[in-house]
Amino acid sequence: MTFLRIVSSIALGALLCVAGAAKLRMGRAWREQVRGMGAPIWTAPFVPWVEIVLGALLIVQIWTALVAFLGVVLLTAFTLLVMLNLSQGKHPVCACFGAWSAEPLSNRHALRNGGLIVLGLIAFVTALA
Repeated sequence: MTFLRIVSSIALGALLCVAGAAKLRMGRAWREQVRGMGAPIWTAPFVPWVEIVLGALLIVQIWTALVAFLGVVLLTAFTLLVMLNLSQGKHPVCACFGAWSAEPLSNRHALRNGGLIVLGLIAFVTALA
């Protein structure tokens, strides 16, 4: 169980750090992506830093259960936003990983997020054991 917790939390942590850093690197363009997705614009300055902090805590294994749970909540919110856009026939550009993911939203984004949620749930459950 310890190995699974470490691997899942470090993998998710690394992905969150990369996503947050990539968003910061986008600068003002990130705000436009947030607006295009229909997310509250006030969240734009905070999301990258939340991702980086959660990711770093997962990598160094601090409060793993709590941080993995918060990561799952964040990823679930992102996934719901993706699904809301798709259900309305909207396909804005996804900036989930900054400029590295500048393609229109598709079901693939929801599936990828689903996989990341599973990774977070594994980290969460194994941290509780």
